[in-house]
Amino acid sequence: MKLSAAVASLAGASSALATAFELMALRPDSPIHLAPFSAAQSNLFLHLPHQNASCEGEHPNRATFHIKHGSLFLYSKDGETQEIFVDRSGMGQGKMGYLTNSPYVPPHFELENWQINSTGDLSFNGRTLVACPHSIDRAWSLWVDTSNPTPGGNKGCLPIRTRAIPVNDPIRCDYSH
Repeated sequence: MKLSAAVASLAGASSALATAFELMALRPDSPIHLAPFSAAQSNLFLHLPHQNASCEGEHPNRATFHIKHGSLFLYSKDGETQEIFVDRSGMGQGKMGYLTNSPYVPPHFELENWQINSTGDLSFNGRTLVACPHSIDRAWSLWVDTSNPTPGGNKGCLPIRTRAIPVNDPIRCDYSH
């Protein structure tokens, strides 16, 4: 499948049947350019050495996602629901993470308004993401841009474009929580 056709299928995925994809950071001339997204400990990262996911088959150290009705999910094992949240409140400052099989969603957490545009870039409610260094195992933590240069007190954060890359044969995983 040509990349443009694959991107077009992802752009329409928010309202149609979910299409699996991986995410990659785009930030030229930086240490995170082309870094894949990983998921562990209910958070999302770049350059995480080991995500330690339990997968149905061999899986690279990258997370797989899908969008359904504007909500972003990890491509989890059957029976598992791992949904990405954003907390843009004053305390959350754009914090991203994921909930696992949670019937309770904290009041400040937002789950919907994820989109992939015609060029394959992911955004939340029209906002791009920010990556911050010095997280666990030297990984970079991920946040939604709220115009705060130091989300969560982190310094050295970089705004990124987030490219969705279609996955032809996705593998279901249970990411640690």
